[in-house]
Amino acid sequence: MDIIVRPIVTEKMNAQADGLKKYGFIVNKKANKVQIKMAVESLYGVTVESVNTMFYAGKRKSRFTRTGYVSGRQNAFKKAVITVKEGDIIDFYSNI
Repeated sequence: MDIIVRPIVTEKMNAQADGLKKYGFIVNKKANKVQIKMAVESLYGVTVESVNTMFYAGKRKSRFTRTGYVSGRQNAFKKAVITVKEGDIIDFYSNI
């Protein structure tokens, strides 16, 4: 089971990473906090202090276009905010 789907790289999460040592990830819906902690520690080599998870439900989206009304749905996802030990950092841009 793949635990971490992708990191969240936004302005808000970058500000939290700089000041509060918190990093965000989109994770598998079935993963629990212990599995997320072990996956982050093994993948990035940091010490995780806490894991906070949130589940976002899918939303209906619609818009009017030139060809008519288009409706769809966003996927549901689970987000995890990881707090790492003071002095540890996660560099998402090192593999670029």
